[in-house]
Amino acid sequence: MPTAIVTGQPVPGSSLEGDLRSLGFDVRMAADTAEARNLIAAAPADGRVALVDARFVGHPHALRLGLTDPRFPLAAVPGAVTAQGIARQALSRALEGQDETGGGTAVAVDSLPDRLVTALDADGTPVHRPELGSLVAAVPADPQARNEARQAVLAVDEEDVRLKSAVKSRDGFFTTFCISPYSRYLARWCARRGLTPNQVTTASLLTALIAAGCAATGTRPGFIAAGVLLIASFVLDCTDGQLARYSLQYSTLGAWLDATFDRAKEYAYYAGLALGAARGGDDVWALALGAMILQTCRHVVDFSFNEANHDATANTSPTAALSDKLDSVGWTVWVRRMIVLPIGERWAMIAVLTAVTTPRITFYVLLIGCALAAAYTTAGRVLRSLTRKARRTDRAARALADLADTGPLAGALARVLGRGLPGLAVPAAAFLGGAAVVACSALTGFGGWLPVVGAVVYVLTSALATARPLKGSLDWLVPPFFRAAEYGTVLALAARADVHGALPAAFGLVAAVAYHHYDTVYRIRGDAGAPPAWLVRAIGGQEGRTLLVTVLAALLTASQFTVALTVIAVCVALLVLVESIRFWVSAGAPAVHDEGETA
Repeated sequence: MPTAIVTGQPVPGSSLEGDLRSLGFDVRMAADTAEARNLIAAAPADGRVALVDARFVGHPHALRLGLTDPRFPLAAVPGAVTAQGIARQALSRALEGQDETGGGTAVAVDSLPDRLVTALDADGTPVHRPELGSLVAAVPADPQARNEARQAVLAVDEEDVRLKSAVKSRDGFFTTFCISPYSRYLARWCARRGLTPNQVTTASLLTALIAAGCAATGTRPGFIAAGVLLIASFVLDCTDGQLARYSLQYSTLGAWLDATFDRAKEYAYYAGLALGAARGGDDVWALALGAMILQTCRHVVDFSFNEANHDATANTSPTAALSDKLDSVGWTVWVRRMIVLPIGERWAMIAVLTAVTTPRITFYVLLIGCALAAAYTTAGRVLRSLTRKARRTDRAARALADLADTGPLAGALARVLGRGLPGLAVPAAAFLGGAAVVACSALTGFGGWLPVVGAVVYVLTSALATARPLKGSLDWLVPPFFRAAEYGTVLALAARADVHGALPAAFGLVAAVAYHHYDTVYRIRGDAGAPPAWLVRAIGGQEGRTLLVTVLAALLTASQFTVALTVIAVCVALLVLVESIRFWVSAGAPAVHDEGETA
């Protein structure tokens, strides 16, 4: 149980102790700094500790936001500060040397928690401060100020604030205006019945899988039911995040579930549509695999660009300034959000097209829409990168290297090559090498050795592209180029095999590898680093898998190649899933809750 230490003399009529107990804290009273220091030392070493000024006046939800969010080691609101076990040492250091007069520190009132936050800031220790909006959190200095603060608390509808804060401030048009107006109330209904975000996430996955099963029937009633259930799954998908924000139920398991289930739902639905089309005599597996590849590459563009720039210095450009200016014009915001075909618009489009058209038409429209969205977003990011003079950090370079998923072959060659290529030659090498292997695989009849030659060239260009830290202006394009090359090669060779089962086997292999790449992204986002090196070596790295697939296509018959793809898909899936599950349910996994991808 976390410990809350209320510092100073108790205030008659204060509800503070009851509010803290309602949030799950074991409340202790400390009359002075020395007693507070002793109580912190006596608290469980790995537990959360909060210090709250006895004069605190505010909404319980302000305390909830400031003291119970598991994502931040240190957090504070006016009059209160909290530290998780890993940050207790920093809090103890800040407490050392504090006296009852504030040690000369200028604060609004002589509040020990506020002095500690000031000391932590001075020490360079990051302290999270949640946005409270209209919620009150204050330490009044006198009875009149206290009365005014209490009146301010009564004037604010705390429940309304919680409902509004449950919804993401930046979301797509369809989600904002068609889903969130009622899904927030569904989130509150779930919270009041003790349901957790993980349970709602699981319900969303099951609903999507049932939708995929309905699509796989290949009948019009099945397609209509699939569309309706896909929208229902999306409503639940919005609800789980809103429930997490409403009740601050963030968890390590929730991070894994929410980060991966969106992709699992969408790609399982693609497979269901392909199965349904096959029942009607129409083979659209190539389109389904192409849609998954395009969508995954779009996400990698987003992830790579964000990781390359989120902590860069001198990170401004005329393009970014124009974008910010457009954001001040209301209607352009929604148009630009809809152009990128975010998950809400995309799933709504898929659901409607499934119900009223055919799987082939659904995939055609989806591919065209996603291709236009990818062109728009990528072009904008390229312009920003070329017009800004950002200096990328070592952390960004490590993140891009992890996203590149370089295996032992390219890694060994990179060490031999030394410094690698300069400037824009890095993404150019990644693009040209990838284009070579995909073109050789697509234009050559099945069973030839030209794709192997293309793959060897690709291994060499992969080494050249990753031989030095990825700090160039367009180096963030390297991971998406690698993804497109690997996935595109598998698609091309499976299509050229022209045998029953080859494309579904390729779909399974790409899905397994894509899961590994998404897992890498969310580990990096949680500051937990990339998957272990042994896993990357075991599954060959992106260039190793690409070379292996081309060699198998050259040596085996089409039927044998299909079996080989299936075996590789199963092996990769087992390895990455076991390691991923081990990590995300471990104590060391980051306590984050994915806010959902705009794309």
